[in-house]
Amino acid sequence: MDSSNVKRYLPWVVATALFMEQLDSTIVNTAVPAMAESLNVAPLSLKAVVASYILSLAVCIPVSGWMADRFGTRRVFGTAVVVFTLSSLLCGLSLNVPMLVSARVLQGMGAAMMMPVGRLTIIRTFTKAELLKAMNFVIIPALIGPLLGPTIGGLIVHWMPWRVIFFINIPVGLAALLLVHRYMPDYRGDGRRPLDVIGLVLFCTGTSLLSWLLEVFGDHDIGAVPAAFVLLASLGLLAAYVWHANRMRFPLLRLVLFRVRTFRVAVAGGFITRLGLGGLPFLLPLLYQVGLGFPAWQSGLLMMPAAAAAMGMKVFSIGILRRFGFRRILIVNTLLMGVTIGMFALVGSGTPIILIVLLGLTQGFFNSLQFSSMNSMAYADIGGSDSSMASTIASSMQQMARSFGLACGTLIAAWYLGDLPQTDQAAVTRALHYAFLTLGGLTLISSLSFWTLRATDGENVSRGDAIVADESA
Repeated sequence: MDSSNVKRYLPWVVATALFMEQLDSTIVNTAVPAMAESLNVAPLSLKAVVASYILSLAVCIPVSGWMADRFGTRRVFGTAVVVFTLSSLLCGLSLNVPMLVSARVLQGMGAAMMMPVGRLTIIRTFTKAELLKAMNFVIIPALIGPLLGPTIGGLIVHWMPWRVIFFINIPVGLAALLLVHRYMPDYRGDGRRPLDVIGLVLFCTGTSLLSWLLEVFGDHDIGAVPAAFVLLASLGLLAAYVWHANRMRFPLLRLVLFRVRTFRVAVAGGFITRLGLGGLPFLLPLLYQVGLGFPAWQSGLLMMPAAAAAMGMKVFSIGILRRFGFRRILIVNTLLMGVTIGMFALVGSGTPIILIVLLGLTQGFFNSLQFSSMNSMAYADIGGSDSSMASTIASSMQQMARSFGLACGTLIAAWYLGDLPQTDQAAVTRALHYAFLTLGGLTLISSLSFWTLRATDGENVSRGDAIVADESA
């Protein structure tokens, strides 16, 4: 394989697969009301369709690096694209919610292998002098996907069946496979690091049980005793993983990294902050379509300002962090995010569109600055030998927070709605308003986690250009 062609086309290989994954992860939210109507279920009950994908990402990311070292980057990346493409087809052919959720879990498994393995291949292919340019090219789809996804999803469900939102992945996946076959190098690890099977079972089972409990709570009456049992079992499994990981030479996730204060604050504090933000991509389309009665295409357009503002903030984030420092930015910006989330409670049928757009722009600016700050702070005091494991832990925690945040957000909205039907426009709007106020309050409280930072924390990052883009932004 010609090395010059590999360097020329490898970024296109990774970018194509990443664009497909990012587009899919955002396109579904706008289509939820149409999917619910077609499948004869309430819109809020489709949270599992979104959350199952995110949770599958979280539990599968930790094993991606081991698989690439063991089986080779080309085979693992190609298999991931195949799994993602075939599961997209299964999503489009699903006849009910359980079938759709199962297919989304498979999609998440494929997506969990694509980005980490693609990033690893880029790092091993390009020199340090070439790396920044290559990574900047690859990260573009991560920013464009959230910008186009809601709009494309809204247009599709307005003019065509909702199943088409999954079928569009098929030609993109086939193109990615052709590029993988021709230009993807095959790297393997130098050593044979054993897979922490026990840790994998403990972590995945505990996380999945906790997420499942959050999903079914409020939708199904499982009883207090079974719910308490599941909760205790999930927490017990996660506690067992912590005990196990601290005694393993090669654990699935090296939790000893949490002894690094800046990493601990960025990841753990970021987890709490993302709980408040996790429900917005799901709840806002419901507010616009079910609550305010906007068509799907207009709802998709109203989601664009936040994504556009997130892209614009990337230009200013380095200068802002250099001027004010991580501690001040994370404390103040978290408070501003909480206020912005709560302000969506003021959006009603009489709210001018321009004000909704301005609120979306404001939210996008604050979210983007927050994600960039937290993601960069996580690596401020991490050594080079630990950067890969730190990235794996941070990515897994980010996806878990998104999944739990989505479940919590919909659970709060359902609790405020009570026994009223989700066809009651006024009741749905009121419940969503209360949910935004609650999520905004949770975000305000999460700012306390950043008070433990020092004024000089992160200076070694903000002095350079190493502000890390967060794909969830």
